[in-house]
Amino acid sequence: MTALLSPTYVSPTQPTGINHQGENLPGTDLPGDALLNEIDLTQLAQDLDAVRDTIRASLGSEDAAYIRKLIRAQRLLDLAGRCALVAGIFPPAWLAGVTMLSLAKILENMEIGHNVIHGQYDWMQDSEIHSTRWEWDHACPTSQWKHSHNFEHHQWTNVLGKDRDVGYGFLRVSEHQEWAPRHLAQPVLFVLLAIGFDYGISFHDVVGELERTWAGESSYQAVRSKATESIRKILRLGAKDFVATPLLALPCGPAGMLATLTGTITANVVRNLWSFTVIFCGHFPDEVQLFSAESVAHETPGGWYARQILGSANFSGGKLMHLLTGNLDHQIEHHLFPDLPASRYAEAATEVQAICAKHGIQYNTGSFLGQFTTVVKKVFRLSLPWS
Repeated sequence: MTALLSPTYVSPTQPTGINHQGENLPGTDLPGDALLNEIDLTQLAQDLDAVRDTIRASLGSEDAAYIRKLIRAQRLLDLAGRCALVAGIFPPAWLAGVTMLSLAKILENMEIGHNVIHGQYDWMQDSEIHSTRWEWDHACPTSQWKHSHNFEHHQWTNVLGKDRDVGYGFLRVSEHQEWAPRHLAQPVLFVLLAIGFDYGISFHDVVGELERTWAGESSYQAVRSKATESIRKILRLGAKDFVATPLLALPCGPAGMLATLTGTITANVVRNLWSFTVIFCGHFPDEVQLFSAESVAHETPGGWYARQILGSANFSGGKLMHLLTGNLDHQIEHHLFPDLPASRYAEAATEVQAICAKHGIQYNTGSFLGQFTTVVKKVFRLSLPWS
């Protein structure tokens, strides 16, 4: 079971043909640009290719069994959570139901959906567990996530004007982004985005399509098509969580249905808060670098690798943290090897750290609380015009 992987991101050696307009200041050198010039990029690419090739060659039955077992467990947890919430009029059942459904949604989004959609298990040639067929329990349609995340974000990680995930288009997360009056509201928007994170992400690619239309690269028909797709996905999931599941509590009367509804809403919010925190800890802590569009005009594979390391951050944790974050506590390894099974990132991390030390590249890691604290401070500080 070691067939070649089918990456769902664009490799650094492939042409991209994309040219977004964004917040980059033309001709501005960023600190990250200078760091790229200090690295032996050819040797770095060889070292990291070796890590990738070693793990790729060892993929087999244990990796396949892991994801299949996890999918079964997640589905049972989801079912048990919904069943408990049907009796949610009783507080212990409500708490148990919210806990199980929250965990089920976190596992599906983080360790299963996100990773399967990246093509991490395409080598299994399983008709269900495949990036071309998996539709996750998330408001963002898979096809749009592949474009905005797998392609735009992973190809152009932290390149101002190209990576639309830098602040998601409205948060100022670097001094190198020009301040605007709207940024005064970003502490409030930061909290609102965390609560409704999946809904914000569901229209992320729609907004990108609108920007491409304004730039003459797309059409309003394409915008309408993507918006319609997102709305349909939101309505479909909403019908399941906020209509069908509460209706199962009909025998318990209006109070029972309301308890079930508040439970499914709470589970979705818990999932959103968790995924938001994990993602922001991996992308926006202190010492994470941004890059200018000019710096990637003739990027080599080694340059792409270096930018992934300098533009990402890890946080510490044990096996439970690995599982609940989808192994995105190893965000650096994920950005280096997005098409390798995430359960192998802890294995790769030791070698990646050694390679970073060899080349004098900062390996940004810290505690979960410590990384998130720097993110929150940055969001509040950069909301002000003098920062």
